[in-house]
Amino acid sequence: MTQKTQLMTTTAVTAMVVGAASAGVLAQQTYELGPDSERRSGVPRGEITQLRWDESGVYRNTERDWWIYVPAQYDGQTPAALMVFQDGGNYLNETGPIRVPVVFDNLIGAGDMPVTIGVFVNPGHVRGDDPDGRARNRSAEYDSMTDQYSRFLLEEIIPEVRKTYRITDDRDGWAIGGMSSGGICAFTVAWQRPDMFSKVVSHVGSFTNIRGGHVYPDLVRQSAPKPIRVFLQDGSNDLNIRPGNWWLANQQMADSLEFAGYDYQKAWGDGGHNFEHGGAIFPDTMRWLWRDYEPER
Repeated sequence: MTQKTQLMTTTAVTAMVVGAASAGVLAQQTYELGPDSERRSGVPRGEITQLRWDESGVYRNTERDWWIYVPAQYDGQTPAALMVFQDGGNYLNETGPIRVPVVFDNLIGAGDMPVTIGVFVNPGHVRGDDPDGRARNRSAEYDSMTDQYSRFLLEEIIPEVRKTYRITDDRDGWAIGGMSSGGICAFTVAWQRPDMFSKVVSHVGSFTNIRGGHVYPDLVRQSAPKPIRVFLQDGSNDLNIRPGNWWLANQQMADSLEFAGYDYQKAWGDGGHNFEHGGAIFPDTMRWLWRDYEPER
């Protein structure tokens, strides 16, 4: 297969995943958001700043929006924990199915998770593409199993955050999450750089053969365990298309994580390829993820 044909095939598969999810072709159970996902009177609100990244050396000729969430409890002196999200803009809608800033405000305010700076990064648009269209570089960034995306975060995005905010150097204070291709990307970042990222949240992760991610269950079984904590969520009505069966792939990942002795949690339902289940359980996911973290004083 020529390189051009391979790129065309990957683009077609990505369009298939997005199209199947957005068209609602699979039955989906409705999940209800709980009180931790709703605004509460008296709970201090964090601040969100929108930024633009258009000078990447790792992903040349790309540009993207990204956001920084800073909780009200951040004092500028004590280093904060860090959590990075792929497809960042999808997590910021306060009327959407997953409401990260609202949940962070409530849980940080209640002491159920540490003071955490959130970094929300969109996938890259190739220069000249319609900025309102699909991000053509998304699959190359998220579905690839190399260290390229982790380098993008560690060499470009996070140093930019650190110019303004103090972030802990403790790897136990670094987490990363994503949905679909963003979910496998989160795992790849921690897999490649467990010295930096210790915690992973994957919602309906694409551990399928888009760019080779179907090999992860075998890699996890055959490799020495890495010091990372992993949360997997999926549903029995997730995608079943040419690159693979998402529901089976996530079950295989869970079985391999258990076999290899990882600190992991799985949350299964009967939903589809969407945020509904993951959003409904997100507050408890954060409680589990950060349950024993001791922040710097």
